[in-house]
Amino acid sequence: MIELGHVALYVKNLQASIKFYSAALGLEVQGRIFGGRGVMFSGGRTHHELLLIEVGEAPRPLQGRRRGLYHIGWKVGNDLAALKQVLDRLNKAGIPVNGLSDHTISQSIYLEDPDGNEIELYVDDPSIDWQQDKSWIDDPVKPLDLT
Repeated sequence: MIELGHVALYVKNLQASIKFYSAALGLEVQGRIFGGRGVMFSGGRTHHELLLIEVGEAPRPLQGRRRGLYHIGWKVGNDLAALKQVLDRLNKAGIPVNGLSDHTISQSIYLEDPDGNEIELYVDDPSIDWQQDKSWIDDPVKPLDLT
């Protein structure tokens, strides 16, 4: 099982982008992150289908900050066992992994495609009701151990 989970974009002006995606697509803000510099939108299917992060002008790549695509998130299963299988497959294929993260609501593996586009492979934590409990939004990103 694999399904497109979300797209994350770096944007110049967060307020203008919020206004656009709310009006043009009817997406609802689920919460703000990164000290108010990021906003998560949902169309109702999952905790977020779109993540916007404000970087301002960002005229050139500076420590990964630029406007445009940040990463594409692919849901790869329903539990940590599925994520561990993906990590094992990546390791066997010799595909470098950039990092592992626990986002409370989901757990993720990060890697890059051959052109340097960041890919997030993740599973959701079914014990968290993202529709009713928004406390996860303020939780910091933690390291993930899949050993």
